[in-house]
Amino acid sequence: MSKFKKKTNTSQSIPTSALPDIIFMLLFFFMVTTVLRESDILVEQKLPQMTQLQKLEKKTLISYLYVGKPKNTALYGTEPRIQANDVLIGTKDILLWVNQEKDKLSEAERDQITVSMKVDKEVKMGPISDIQFELREADARKLLYASTGRIEN
Repeated sequence: MSKFKKKTNTSQSIPTSALPDIIFMLLFFFMVTTVLRESDILVEQKLPQMTQLQKLEKKTLISYLYVGKPKNTALYGTEPRIQANDVLIGTKDILLWVNQEKDKLSEAERDQITVSMKVDKEVKMGPISDIQFELREADARKLLYASTGRIEN
């Protein structure tokens, strides 16, 4: 009878030559599938130009309201409408919307919420005053008006 000898010098290394290719494929996959825009704007936006500029510290505390004539005038009419989170709302719904936005924040940050209003420059002051009144009722007193580039003097 013959004797069989066992091999004891076996190496169990994992080949890592394809690892960078896999990492780059994952990186490209996530870059392609990431959505950058949070909401679809349903109202027209021609923002006025600014005269003063102030930088914000925490952009996570900002909630956006869009005010303007609806893009789909056949469905929504030609009067200025308010858009919040991909939905057209009325002025009476602002209190509910502010409370929902505050619920998304932590307990310490709820009183620091800032409402950014992106208002079309063709909108009259009446609807804006109504929105400001509802925001005061909802205790959202930090208000920001968005604008485009600086006016040259």
